[in-house]
Amino acid sequence: MGAVLTVDVGNTTTRFGLFAVDGSAPELVGSCEFTTLSPLTRDEARAQIAQALVLMGEGSAGGAILSCVIPSLTDTWRQALAAASDTKPLVVGPGLKSGVQMKYDDPSEVGPDRVADVVAARAAYGTPAIVVDLGTTTNFEAIDEHGAFAGGIIAPGAALGARSLAQAAARLPIIELRAPKRVIGRSTRAAMQSGVVLGEVARIDGLLDAMVAEMSCATEPQVIITGDGAATIAALLRHTATVDDTLTLRGLALLWTANQR
Repeated sequence: MGAVLTVDVGNTTTRFGLFAVDGSAPELVGSCEFTTLSPLTRDEARAQIAQALVLMGEGSAGGAILSCVIPSLTDTWRQALAAASDTKPLVVGPGLKSGVQMKYDDPSEVGPDRVADVVAARAAYGTPAIVVDLGTTTNFEAIDEHGAFAGGIIAPGAALGARSLAQAAARLPIIELRAPKRVIGRSTRAAMQSGVVLGEVARIDGLLDAMVAEMSCATEPQVIITGDGAATIAALLRHTATVDDTLTLRGLALLWTANQR
């Protein structure tokens, strides 16, 4: 069996990871990312896969697993991966074993990327834990003391908030997402950066406080943060948070391994 290709198709970014799975735990060989294209043809998806494999130093994949949060693209990516791997690709969703107890009212509503986050966080950091995944949306995943997915929070992401401001208010520019030197901005850009970036930090801290209180665990949950700008946000938080840039991809590799048994 060759390396396993993991593909995480998000609303904004598509991330690829290549893992060696000969040992007890998948080992990351390489990763890369592309802008998510929608609509997308199967040939365009195959071209991205081929380019990603070249960038990660591999010509082909022995297996593949897909997480896709855009339903209209799931089958396109599945077909493209089938042509690029030696075995039938797995798709995270109903029917795929995760080993995670879901306390969601309707488990089918849980996004595949969130499932992968929970699987990876449990394996690497234990329980209880809270995952904060930054992207088009800011997702919080609560993992209770028994390792079950207790639920979470979905909020607009910082980049989405910045774009919405620029689009809805004629005099507001598109800004770079970085922390300003002071909270009270002395220019429009600085004021927006304070509102968007520091506002995101304050929201994450506040929601983490509320989640920790509601989870009522014997030990305080570890906080793991991943996604776009995770290191920047983590450095500004009151809460101690571990930055894990490849959490979702590693969760996909673990799901692939679990479903080979």
